Amino acid sequence: MSMSEVVEENTSLIPVINRLGIRLGLQDKTVREVCEDHQIDTDFLLIIINTFLNEEYFPEKRLQAFHVSQIIDYLNKTNQYYLRFQIPNIAKHLDLFITHSESNNATLNLIGKFFQSFKEHLTEQIKKDESEWFPYCLQLSGQLQKSISFNQEEIRSFSDQETNDDSLEAVLADLKSIMIKHLSGDFNENLCYAVIFAVNSLEKDIKQHNRIRYRILSPIVHKMELLIKTR
Repeated sequence: MSMSEVVEENTSLIPVINRLGIRLGLQDKTVREVCEDHQIDTDFLLIIINTFLNEEYFPEKRLQAFHVSQIIDYLNKTNQYYLRFQIPNIAKHLDLFITHSESNNATLNLIGKFFQSFKEHLTEQIKKDESEWFPYCLQLSGQLQKSISFNQEEIRSFSDQETNDDSLEAVLADLKSIMIKHLSGDFNENLCYAVIFAVNSLEKDIKQHNRIRYRILSPIVHKMELLIKTR
C-alpha cells in the first residue's frame, strides 16, 4: 500500500509521520519505500501507526522485536514536536483570537490561563522525560540485554495506569469546553475555530502518546526492573 493512501485515509497521521522526518509530497511510494528513504524500521512505523489509530491495538507479541531506544526515540521526537510546532501553533492562534476579540472579556482571560497552565505542565513533564525517565529506561536496557515477555495481568495493570494519567488531556478538554459553552461578546469566529481544531488535534495526539508510554514502554521497563532484581 502506498504511504499517500494511508495518510489520505487517516490525515491525523500527518503529525505522526512528520515527527519522524517524513514530509508530505509522498508521491506513490509504498510504506516500505518511504521508510527506506528515511532509514526508519518499517515494522516499527506500522506498529506506531496502528497504535495511534486503533484504541484496541496492543502489539504484545511484537514488543520484543524492538529495542527500548527505538520507542524512546519516537517518544522524544513526539515531545519535541509538541514543543516546537503544536504548542506554538495553538499559542499563535490563541493570541490572535484574544487580540481580535472584545477586550476585558473574563472568559478570554480564563482561556489564556488554562492554556498557560497546560503549557507549563507539559513542558515540566517533557523536561523530566529528558533528564530522568528516558535516561533511566536506557540505563536499564543497557544492564539487561534480553527479550521481554508479558503476561496478561501485567498488561492489564499498565492499561489501568494509562487511564489514570489523563491530566494533560483533561486540561485541553476543559479549555475546549469553555470555548464551546461560555464564549460571549464579539469575537472572530474563524480564529476561534482554528484554536478549537488545534486543541482537539493535540488532545487526541497526547492520548495516543500516553498509550505508547504506558502500554508499550512502561511494561517493558517494569519487566526489566523485575528481571534485574531477581539476578
